[in-house]
Amino acid sequence: MRFLRAQFVAQQFAQPAKRWNSTATAGLQASLLRVKKTEAPKALVANKDLIFGRTFSDHMVTAEWSQEKGWDAPELRPYDKICLDPSAVVFHYASECFEGMKAYKDKNGKIRLFRPEMNMARMNRSTARIALPQFEGDELLKVIGEYLKLDERWIPEGRGYSLYLRPTMIGTQESLGVAASNRAMLFVIGSPVGPYYPTGFSAVSLKATTEYVRAWPRGTGDSKIGGNYAPGLLPQLLAAKKGYQQNLWLFGEDHSLTEVGAMNLFVLWKNEQGELELATPPLDGSILPGVTRDSILSLARSWNEFKVTERKMTMPQLREAVKENRVVEVFGAGTACIVTPVKTIEYLGEDLTIPLDPNNPSAQAGPITTRINDAIMDIQYGEVEHPWSVVVN
Repeated sequence: MRFLRAQFVAQQFAQPAKRWNSTATAGLQASLLRVKKTEAPKALVANKDLIFGRTFSDHMVTAEWSQEKGWDAPELRPYDKICLDPSAVVFHYASECFEGMKAYKDKNGKIRLFRPEMNMARMNRSTARIALPQFEGDELLKVIGEYLKLDERWIPEGRGYSLYLRPTMIGTQESLGVAASNRAMLFVIGSPVGPYYPTGFSAVSLKATTEYVRAWPRGTGDSKIGGNYAPGLLPQLLAAKKGYQQNLWLFGEDHSLTEVGAMNLFVLWKNEQGELELATPPLDGSILPGVTRDSILSLARSWNEFKVTERKMTMPQLREAVKENRVVEVFGAGTACIVTPVKTIEYLGEDLTIPLDPNNPSAQAGPITTRINDAIMDIQYGEVEHPWSVVVN
């Protein structure tokens, strides 16, 4: 079983084989990049006024693919609207996937990416899952590097600030037939963003939802596709009406823990054997293999201070642990926030109080949550030299 799980995890970040109908066509080549600079640069937005995903840089990356020819030359061009036919399959069958990553500027002005090869590999897994074409991840990273150098002024300076990057692929075939798209577009846009918590951590309350399901084994929960996100909007609205910021997604009759909103879930507790353990649900096909998730597991294991596991956990088990005062911290993890501390979980009509920092009643995050956040940010901004931080310029 251990071998099979290791094999499954390896597959999460492996570059899959090219789609069956694109093996003899042109691959994505950064050397063919065509650049057209904007003639009307936009005014920058002050750091204090940045709102996530509302402002976009001067340029964007685009690349077209067809079943017959493969990838055309990528373009770096002024940010603009995309023109598509109303019959494009992306509008009808959710033929779309994306990635979320960030570019950082360190204290010396160098542009850095955080483990970008993992984003490329995961995006290729997502495209494969919905029958969109594969691409050469290292080539796209070269193109993204040119884009970042051209739009460097849009990368805000300061710890907590970054340029959020959204690589996206859509099916563009003009057809109402339900079939794999014979045309696609890959594009990358960037949005300057500030700290997820501008004034420090703010712990959230969760509603453990038993009425709706986010994903299921052998479905698409382990792929970053648009169709996974829209169905979660209604449950989040319903949770918000009851005063909860996010859903805690459960699955199955035993109410297995899966994810928090659009984040991976972590529980720091004393397990049934009395061991201090940091646990997260396993990659069973329904869990997104997050880059931040993998980074937290690697860092925590390197500290060798407590047990670190990927294992099944249920909400009844967590409820019991809360009542027995065995829960130390709970947090979500993802690219946008790094970590989000949890203070309350509502389950079957009962609010369960999750500890934060027992030594500081006013704290909004526990010491391990805070330590993980700081350790990852140190790497992202080049404060600590680490192979995960890739210098672009």
